[in-house]
Amino acid sequence: MESIDIMIKEHENIRRMLKVIRKYSYKVLLDEEIDYYDFYKIIDFIRNYADKHHHMKEENVLFRIMGENFKQFANNGPITGMFIEHDMGRLYTSNLEEALKEYQKGNDEKRLDIIANAISYTDLLYRHTEKENTALYRLAEKTLPEEIKKQIDVECEQVEKEAEEKGIQKKIFKFTQGAGK
Repeated sequence: MESIDIMIKEHENIRRMLKVIRKYSYKVLLDEEIDYYDFYKIIDFIRNYADKHHHMKEENVLFRIMGENFKQFANNGPITGMFIEHDMGRLYTSNLEEALKEYQKGNDEKRLDIIANAISYTDLLYRHTEKENTALYRLAEKTLPEEIKKQIDVECEQVEKEAEEKGIQKKIFKFTQGAGK
C-alpha cells in the first residue's frame, strides 16, 4: 500500500524531530543557553505535521476504514489504543506550550514541566510509531481486501495533494534539516 509506505516515511520525519526534542530537553536540563522560541517551532511541527497531517490520515482514513471493516479493531481494540495515544500526545504538547509560556514569564521551575512533557511526548511517539509500523500497518496490509486498500490509497493521496498545495511537506523538510544544530 502506497499510503502505508508514505506514513512510514512520515514516521521517520517525526522520529528525526523526536531526536531534536530530546537534545533541546537535555539543554534545558543542563540550563544551557538555548532559544526557547525553538520549542514553539517544535510545537508547530507536532501540531501541523505529526497531528493535522499525519494523524489526520490515520484517524480519518486508515483507522476509520479499518474500523468499518473490522469492528473488533475499533471497539476497544488496537485502533482505540492508537486514538488514545494520539490524544496523549496532544495533551503533552499542550502542557509543553503552557510550561513554555510560564517559564517565559519568569517561573524557572517550569523548566521541569518543559522537560517532562517534551520527554513524555518523545517516549510516547517512539513507541507509538513502532507499534503502527510493525503491527497496525502490517495488519491493514494483510487483512484488508484489495479494493479497500485502493480506497485508502486514494483518500490518502487526496490529503497529500492538499498538504502539497499548502506547502506542508516543504516547510517540514526545511525545518527538520536544520533543526537541533
